[in-house]
Amino acid sequence: MVLGVMTETGRISLFARDALLQGLTPRYYIRQIALQFFRIGYTSLPVVALTAFFTGGALALQIYLGSSRFNAESLVASIVALGITRELGPVLAGLMVSGRVGASIAAELGTMRVTEQIDALVTLSTNPQKYLVGPRLLAAVISLPLLVGIGDTIGIFGGYIVGTRSLGFNEYAYLKNTADFLHTSDVTSGLIKAAVFGFIIALMGCYHGFNSKGGAQGVGRATTNAVVSSAILILAANFLLTSLLFGD
Repeated sequence: MVLGVMTETGRISLFARDALLQGLTPRYYIRQIALQFFRIGYTSLPVVALTAFFTGGALALQIYLGSSRFNAESLVASIVALGITRELGPVLAGLMVSGRVGASIAAELGTMRVTEQIDALVTLSTNPQKYLVGPRLLAAVISLPLLVGIGDTIGIFGGYIVGTRSLGFNEYAYLKNTADFLHTSDVTSGLIKAAVFGFIIALMGCYHGFNSKGGAQGVGRATTNAVVSSAILILAANFLLTSLLFGD
């Protein structure tokens, strides 16, 4: 088991190296990058927005119920803002996008692999890493921070709606507490996490799609493995980044 894990880690590392060296260096396929940016970023916006809105509302309710035991209800706005921007916004957006986009990338590239379309690209003197992997990595790394920035705003707005409409907070006081306790570093840390998560999602989708085999069943396994590995790596990377960005 240990040897298997180390072998797979080595293969992923080599694939990531090739993707960075070949896929992210000129020549760039601008049309492919724009297409993947639309697929990864724009089409994922409704899912991320709904997730952020309801997460912000639920977080406000839970924090209010807990803080009311200690007469600390005034902390609801600030904790919602910090929780969304630092942790819940990037993590939940990453998990939602991994389930939607990571599976799509793995299925698409896996189908291309089993139908020998990737081999056809090689015969046409087109580098598959540069044409297929590079645009997806670039689009994911750029679009995830944008999605998280929008999701943070909507998540804080969800907490604001619940706080002012259901919990009886004053609208001006809620916004003032949010602005007083929320700093630029809180937002930028979440955006840094989002860029890393975007790289992980695209890398796992491309890796498992590229290495799928065995027809339709192989494509199904690649899709499942891409989603599971992306989710695990996102949670692990979130812990490491939190330790680096906020550790003493």
